[in-house]
Amino acid sequence: MGVCGVESRWQARRKLSFWRGAKVIPDCRRSRPIIAGHLLRPSAMNGTFEQARNFFLDGLAHYQAGRFPQAETSLAASLALLPGRASTLTNLGATRLKLGRAQEALELLDEALAQEPVNVEALGHRAAALAELGRRDDALACLQRVLGLQPELGHAWSLRGSLLQEAGRMEEAAASFEQALAHGGDPELNRYYLAGLRGGITPAAPPRHYVENLFDGYAGQFDAHLQALNYQVPALLAQGLPQGRRFKAALDLGCGTGQCAPLLRPWAAALDGVDLSSNMLAQAGTLKLYRSLVQADLADHLATTPQRYDLVVAADVFIYVGALDAAFAGVARVIEAGGVFCCSVEEAGQGHDLQLQPSLRYAHSEGYLRALAQQHGMEVTQVQRGAVREDQRVAIPGLFAWLVRP
Repeated sequence: MGVCGVESRWQARRKLSFWRGAKVIPDCRRSRPIIAGHLLRPSAMNGTFEQARNFFLDGLAHYQAGRFPQAETSLAASLALLPGRASTLTNLGATRLKLGRAQEALELLDEALAQEPVNVEALGHRAAALAELGRRDDALACLQRVLGLQPELGHAWSLRGSLLQEAGRMEEAAASFEQALAHGGDPELNRYYLAGLRGGITPAAPPRHYVENLFDGYAGQFDAHLQALNYQVPALLAQGLPQGRRFKAALDLGCGTGQCAPLLRPWAAALDGVDLSSNMLAQAGTLKLYRSLVQADLADHLATTPQRYDLVVAADVFIYVGALDAAFAGVARVIEAGGVFCCSVEEAGQGHDLQLQPSLRYAHSEGYLRALAQQHGMEVTQVQRGAVREDQRVAIPGLFAWLVRP
């Protein structure tokens, strides 16, 4: 389920209060609602206020449980009863950002900021919305306001670094990630970002929440995005399968939205998929081509599933896995004798077996793949070089490998 580009995020870690007793800790890609603003005066404590308060608290409860449409309904009802409250506008904007409706979120956040121009929480969500809409310069300007007001916000420095990295301003990006670390930003995530920019010790794997949140956020636009990148990996892997063979059961590792399914299903009597992103799996389920879909880390799934397969496919997924020993060990565990395993990777630079690139995608060498195959009892039948996709209209070099379990 590979994708290029640097994803934006607003990773808030603060506790704030809107109505008495209501608190939340935001922690994901488009962050959970910030409870901000001020308490109403006692004179406003009437039936309307109580009803609005209950809707608001219901919205928070739905949000924290991952029921985002219900959260939106409750917060919108609260806003209808008490129009124009900056706090509710901010929360509803954050919720719609989580639902992938960045333009609507931006309008709500702008309305909140018209009342409270120095509302740091609304500004931060506004920066995230602008980034989602591709308005990078505006997002950076908004972050400058945030950091001018509260320079100690590590998550704001992290978002700034991601946007600068996307703009190709690598040294400024690295400096922002260092500031994020210095001010309490997510240490695992920001060290991962820095490793992609400055090299040094390559992390064996990306932070799990990074991958999950990235693809949960991309699910709605993923297929259209891949079309724009001239993405041909599933077709190229399918072309290398032994002609005329019919497989009993196939496993699609990192199946994403199901890009491989239409090509694999004619080859196999049954097709299963596994992916870390629940939103991606929801999209894949609409195809009605998979026997089963499982949300899990692929190495964990391979290590525990009771199923056995005679075809395993990993199309453009290892770029977000990193070190592949556990993945190859898992494939060796589930694949039957005579079974085929095919995969694609981005090709590492000379002298590197495993390389974390500035794109934050991993690359691997042919020698690395061959060594893992031998170590885990598989034979490489062919390796081809070709473009895995385009990035800024430049072909990204990759390797396509087909292996067999003797």
